Amino acid sequence: MECTHRVAIPPPQPFVKSLKCSLKETFFPDDPLRQFKNQPPSRKLVLGLHYFFPILQWAPRYTFEFLKSDLVSGITVASLAIPQGISYAKLANLPPILGLYSSFVPPLAYAMMGSSRDLAVGTVAVPSLLLASMLGNEVNANENPKLYLHLAFTATFFAGVFQASLGLLRLGFIVDFLSHATIVGFMAGAATVVCLQQLKEILGLDQFTHATDLVSVLRSVFSQTHEWRWESGVLGCCSLFFLISTRYFVGELKKGLNPVSLGDLEFFSPYLKATIKTGIITGVIGFAEGIAVGRSFAMFKNYHIDGNKEMIAFGMMNIAGSCTSCYLTTGPFSRAAVNYSAGCKTALSNIVMAIAVMFTLLFLTPLFHYTPLVVLAAIIISAMLCLIDYEAAIHLWQVDKFDFVVCISAYIGVVFGSVEIGLVIAMAISLLRVLLFIARPRTMVLGNLPNSTIFRNAEQYPNASNVPGVLILQIDAPIYFVNASYLRERIARWIDEEEDRIKSSGETCLQYVIMVMSAVGNIDTSGISMLEEIKKAIDRRGLKLVLANPGGEVMKKLHKSKFVENMGQECIYLTVGEAVAGCKYMLQTCKSNPVIVAETRNLT
Repeated sequence: MECTHRVAIPPPQPFVKSLKCSLKETFFPDDPLRQFKNQPPSRKLVLGLHYFFPILQWAPRYTFEFLKSDLVSGITVASLAIPQGISYAKLANLPPILGLYSSFVPPLAYAMMGSSRDLAVGTVAVPSLLLASMLGNEVNANENPKLYLHLAFTATFFAGVFQASLGLLRLGFIVDFLSHATIVGFMAGAATVVCLQQLKEILGLDQFTHATDLVSVLRSVFSQTHEWRWESGVLGCCSLFFLISTRYFVGELKKGLNPVSLGDLEFFSPYLKATIKTGIITGVIGFAEGIAVGRSFAMFKNYHIDGNKEMIAFGMMNIAGSCTSCYLTTGPFSRAAVNYSAGCKTALSNIVMAIAVMFTLLFLTPLFHYTPLVVLAAIIISAMLCLIDYEAAIHLWQVDKFDFVVCISAYIGVVFGSVEIGLVIAMAISLLRVLLFIARPRTMVLGNLPNSTIFRNAEQYPNASNVPGVLILQIDAPIYFVNASYLRERIARWIDEEEDRIKSSGETCLQYVIMVMSAVGNIDTSGISMLEEIKKAIDRRGLKLVLANPGGEVMKKLHKSKFVENMGQECIYLTVGEAVAGCKYMLQTCKSNPVIVAETRNLT
């Protein structure tokens, strides 16, 4: 029997061209430079400015209808941003006024460079908590507030540099290592920790632990039961309107716009290493949350945002913020949700919010002098409860138990250890899962669906029948050095199990092993060595190895390594159906002519 089609070997390509294609697929999957092709220099300049400053693209088309919507949404978000900013600054052990500063300059920068129409920029709880935890291990904010403040600005600067660098170097795919399950568990754990920290204000305690784990917090709370103030607790839990009677105050908020803090950056401090570490970690968490939130709302409105472009925007706004008395900002879900619900149309809503905050800084800050700390604690708790997404955790349990384990591990690590420990545990488990996917790829036996030439997983389709004398195996992953040994052992076990089944059922003895390579996108030298070893082992058993549908990259490497030549082109088929038909033909030929059987045995 002659095969209708042969598997083609791709024509050789120069190394430089192959490397260029690989780099393009890695760093430029969206092909952002496509719009610059065949354009005059002046047009390329305009397109470049549009890429880095999207405001130049949408501003000329701006309408009065958009302005009305953006005014309403911007003012609405500002009403949330002001108390929230003060609360989160307190959470970061920073002066409350920094929460307002951070809602003025960064939104202006993002409005010019950001690509999301719905993201409302500001401070967020988790990076604030991380800042307090990581910098607090180096410098006590109460004993040395000036140095602590300068280190916070410096950490923000490094966070911005890190974010912008990732965007410019097209490394946005790094954020994908923070899986959805990791973020759900991490956010819930961080929210729980933040809520527990507010017990100090809710219960009116003067002394409280600096640790963030559950055991330390509960020990601190229950070792001071004699210090609990029931008035503060009742008022904090019942209603914010009655909290003016409490005696705990924020302190005076200075009037005026952001002072320049460029000279406060500590580049030659003995705490530089800790500052850089804090900046990188908070930067990763910041843009992971911001990009995830931006993409979610972009999906609702059916438009696309560029992750790399967003990183550049986040980075530049944090660099600008660090020089103007701001600490790390991103796009929190709560503000984006309010912005979206209020009907925002463009990023101008961030400018409106910034202007509203500016008026507050200039004229209204004295009104916040008597804001009770317990009010701020209640604001923080109410915001944090929204981050504990138990429905998402239940969904993970129902769909993927391993994802649920990742989620719970992150939660437990944050609550019982620290924010850093929870993040490390979650990322380690997520990376372990990726490694397991690579190192232990799925292999399956295919069967023939009745009255067809379709071959599918025999476990998924119980009515799929075995082909007498033929074992069809499918590998569902690229073959690399990481999984080569496992695949060699697993394929040998599949053959052993098939021979045992045939012996017990009295069916036709096994003659051919077909390896379906459809899902094998690539192979390295260790994988090729594994195939050579499998072929030798199959030959020693008196069987014949056949390949079905290897891809272009795989065929190219098999050809260069002489594997195709040693195996024989006639043993490589374009489809599973053709491979099975070829094996059946040989089986029938061997039955009708025993001499061919003997010759085949001798050859193997």
